Amino acid sequence: MEYSESRVVEIFEQSAALKNACRALLAPFIAGAAAIMIDALDRGGKILCCGNGGSAADSQHFSSELLNRFERERRELAAIALTTDASTVTSIGNDYDFSEIFAKQIRALGREGDVLLAFSTSGKSPNVLKAISAAQGRGMRVVLMSGRDGGPAGQLMRHNDVEIRVPSNVTARIQEIHLTTIHCLCELIDRHVIDLA
Repeated sequence: MEYSESRVVEIFEQSAALKNACRALLAPFIAGAAAIMIDALDRGGKILCCGNGGSAADSQHFSSELLNRFERERRELAAIALTTDASTVTSIGNDYDFSEIFAKQIRALGREGDVLLAFSTSGKSPNVLKAISAAQGRGMRVVLMSGRDGGPAGQLMRHNDVEIRVPSNVTARIQEIHLTTIHCLCELIDRHVIDLA
C-alpha cells in the first residue's frame, strides 16, 4: 500500500510539473486558438470537434461547454462533436473505412469560416489526418491539440492554423494538459461573448 500511495504522489508531481512547464510555453498558442474560434463564432460559423478514445471524450466535453454553458450564463454557441452520432460513424466505418468517419462529416457539414478542433495525442490517427485535410479543403481553419512531436498531423498545419502541442510522450499527461486547455479556451470564449452582451 505504501508503494501505491507513493506512486499516486509521483503522478501528481509529474502532472503538476508538466502543467508548470506548459504555462508560458502554450499560452500564446491557446490564446491564438481562442482568437480563431471567437472570430468564427462572431461571423456565424461553428466549431467541429473530433478525436478518438479519450480524445473523443475531450471533443464532446468542449462542444458541450460551448453549446450549453461553461461557468457563466451566455448565449448558446455553435459546436458539434463528430464522435457522437453512432449510426453515422458506424455506417461510414462499415461502408467505407474507419479513417473516413470524420472527413465525410466535415465535407457535409463544414463551411468556409468554420473551425476544426482536432485532438490526437500522437498526431498519427488516420481519421484525424483525413479530417484535417477535409477541413482545409473546405476553407476551414484548424486547431490541433497534440503531443509528443506532433506527428504527421502537426506537419499538416498551415500558417493560419494553430497547433497546441504538449511536450510529453505520456498519453495520460498529454490528456491532462488537453483538458486544462479546453477550460482555458472556454474561459476566453466566455469572456468575449459576455463582454459583447
